[in-house]
Amino acid sequence: MFLGTHTPKLDDKGRLFLPAKFREALAEGVVITKGQERCLYVFKAADFAEQAEKLQTAPITGQAARDYSRVFFSSASDDVPDAQGRIRVPAPLRTYAGLSKECTVIGMNTRLEIWDSAAWTAYEAEKEQTFSTQSEEVLPGVF
Repeated sequence: MFLGTHTPKLDDKGRLFLPAKFREALAEGVVITKGQERCLYVFKAADFAEQAEKLQTAPITGQAARDYSRVFFSSASDDVPDAQGRIRVPAPLRTYAGLSKECTVIGMNTRLEIWDSAAWTAYEAEKEQTFSTQSEEVLPGVF
């Protein structure tokens, strides 16, 4: 399970140091792709395969499923962290997420998200009030 907020730097070659506590879990490989709200999703390779399998069950006649799948898969890039625990973030993904040197990596249970730090700060400030005053179940019957 991936938890917490971390602030690694993106180097001049587009590499990001994975937080040390996640390196072992991600050592066999990652897949990075576009996420919602202009962040990047980082999955363990096996978890990405699981997501892909779920998307395969969507009917190809469903416009929303096709649109989502096209963006999700066409932007995906796989990598294996180097000996220092760095992954390469391809230029198109850096551009999509507006990444600068200052990044924020958040744990999201089964995946990580990479945000430009300023974008994360703005997002968190905007959503914090809603989170703290949530008075109904987020997922009915679950939480």
